[in-house]
Amino acid sequence: MSSLCISAVALFFLGMGLYGLVAPGALVRPFGIELSVPEARSEVRAVYGGFGVAVGALLSWAALDATGNLRAGVVLTVAVSLAGMAFGRLVARAVERPAAFYPGWFYFWVETLGAALLISCA
Repeated sequence: MSSLCISAVALFFLGMGLYGLVAPGALVRPFGIELSVPEARSEVRAVYGGFGVAVGALLSWAALDATGNLRAGVVLTVAVSLAGMAFGRLVARAVERPAAFYPGWFYFWVETLGAALLISCA
């Protein structure tokens, strides 16, 4: 069961990462970000694309780790990272007070549930 939970979060990261590599402008458009120069698209490809693919691959490796030597550290690291992202969204909500549920609250819940799922599956 734990491998299935870890794999689900890995698929999310892989999907986001591949989307960020292929369509960086579309990925950040819901946040009102326009990528008008190549350097901006490069940054999104690196941070959302490359990082997302790397985390997804690492989680996939952890899910397949039969000995469990790698699993606990990887799962805890990614869970804490997701929790940190969700915390940042809470701070943003307190400071900026965006009106809509999407994208801020939506991704807050995706990150919170991803962190909780990983912790429960560790």
